[in-house]
Amino acid sequence: MRFRLRHRAAAGFATLLLPLAGLVGLAGPAQAAGNATASFTKTSDWGTGFGGQWTIKNTGASSISSWTVEWDFPSGTSVTSAWDADVTSSGNHWTAKNKSYNGSIAPGASVSFGFNGSGSGSPANCKLNGDSCDGTTVPGDAAPSAPGTPTASAVTDTSAKLSWGAATDDKGVKNYDVLRDGKVVSTVTTTSYTDSGLSAGTDYSYTVQARDTADQTGPVSGAVKVHTTGGGTTPPPTGDKVKLGYFTEWGIYGRNYNVKNLVTSGSAAKITHINYAFGNVTNGQCAIGDSYADYDKAFTADQSVSGVADTWDQPLRGNFNQLRELKAKYPNLKILWSFGGWTWSGGFAQAAANPTAFADSCYSLVNDPRWADVFDGIDIDWEYPNACGLSCDTSGAAAFKNVMAALRAKFGSSKLVTAAVTADGSSGGKIEAADYAGAAQYVDWYNVMTYDFFGAWDAQGPTAPHSPLTSYSGIPKAGFTTADAIAKYKSVGVPASKLLLGIGLYGRGWTGVTQDAPGGTATGPAAGTYEQGIEDYKVLKTSCPVTGTIAGTAYAHCGSNWWSYDTPSTIAGKMSWAKSQGLGGAFFWEFSGDTGDGELVNAISSNL
Repeated sequence: MRFRLRHRAAAGFATLLLPLAGLVGLAGPAQAAGNATASFTKTSDWGTGFGGQWTIKNTGASSISSWTVEWDFPSGTSVTSAWDADVTSSGNHWTAKNKSYNGSIAPGASVSFGFNGSGSGSPANCKLNGDSCDGTTVPGDAAPSAPGTPTASAVTDTSAKLSWGAATDDKGVKNYDVLRDGKVVSTVTTTSYTDSGLSAGTDYSYTVQARDTADQTGPVSGAVKVHTTGGGTTPPPTGDKVKLGYFTEWGIYGRNYNVKNLVTSGSAAKITHINYAFGNVTNGQCAIGDSYADYDKAFTADQSVSGVADTWDQPLRGNFNQLRELKAKYPNLKILWSFGGWTWSGGFAQAAANPTAFADSCYSLVNDPRWADVFDGIDIDWEYPNACGLSCDTSGAAAFKNVMAALRAKFGSSKLVTAAVTADGSSGGKIEAADYAGAAQYVDWYNVMTYDFFGAWDAQGPTAPHSPLTSYSGIPKAGFTTADAIAKYKSVGVPASKLLLGIGLYGRGWTGVTQDAPGGTATGPAAGTYEQGIEDYKVLKTSCPVTGTIAGTAYAHCGSNWWSYDTPSTIAGKMSWAKSQGLGGAFFWEFSGDTGDGELVNAISSNL
């Protein structure tokens, strides 16, 4: 996309969210608990949470050098912070180890540690140094047997039901860990589980292991292979159009726009695809853009798609987990990870030098086991191949085709491979600089960036709509229109069905303007909330209402400011034009610019 706002406050937030697991110290050998007891007291209770204290007392005749207290909480109850002990958990089983300064307990003496908890449950199954907390010795306990090999049923594009035979144990089986491709995805008390949020047309392997009441795990069961249904990479059938929106990783900061907003605005129900922007391109490889936003930030219950708060010890947090929750709610929604963007497109030159290695790195990152189920493909946002943008690229006309060919070869036919491409339809312009026609055979579609044609980077003007559908008298540069761009792609051999028309959910503007109509002079960019010369539609629709329309888009003159932006009405006209051209659909940049009820997204969806 044309612009990218970077927020680095995330690094500061991350330091405040270090998991308790990172604080575990090394304890010395523990004495038998037959010489000690541990007791629990609830010190306070505020309804949704409580304060708790454990007291360990040495009842023997010799000193204790270290201690470990273990207990189980019921589901929904957890430790949120602790002091004077290092506390970790595995599921609902909690373990506290002494600090370096309070492990030693003299005969008759005691030490305590405290914590704050959420929920309303009480601890059970307490152990101190492996024995009962009341000071009695726990007899030896055998691990549970392996459960039966699971069987799969009710397999769909995104889910599968698993069932298995029960394990046995001398003290009783407490629950079962369900493993997908070797990773625990859930712990259940029954002998069945439905795994959701899967990718269509994808192979998975499932095993199960049992846990007994002492939290010992037994051997893993045999494996069952599951292949989800669906998985085609072509646009939706029966004439349906692609309706794609960009979600920006940094929108969760200053904009406070979370994945949940896609639900509350109604937009998630009206689109077919999301591009998550952006992954970085550096050292010839695909790389994480913002790790805190992507997979570490903990969302509160009110910010979360599921309505459940993230915990410090869950395997995946951040936007990726929220997108996973979104897909569970809207199982037909496809999500692609977009790499590059205006700021990071300079990294593609090195990637193009070894397309195979680049594609391998992208495949490994997109299919990382922690979030492989989140993404249905990859989008490449190389904005100026063999041309100049933020920097100048000299990789050659064939480089773009070579990169897309390598990506398709690596990702295969079961994943989407798309690209955001220039809309410069001028003679000798950027469309002619790279082999977009040759690359088209490898992509599912192109997102043609039919916006940002004109803006206040030309500080004195002339004022011009940044996303004209067609040309008009006085346009500052011929070929800088949607119609010219689409015609150019068609003329070089790109199928119309692989072209998506782009809509910006924002306006571009100047200040120091006296003339209503386009073509006026200016003194510089108009003030914007996040960047000079740019403002969200949701702000402009009331702060600077439309004055008129030209070339299929709107403009507004208010005071000394002059803005251009699309409205529900102009979008309806553009969608009608897209259908008349046989285009594959439309996309937009980006969700947070829309109103709280998603009126622009609705205009795109309802008119396609």
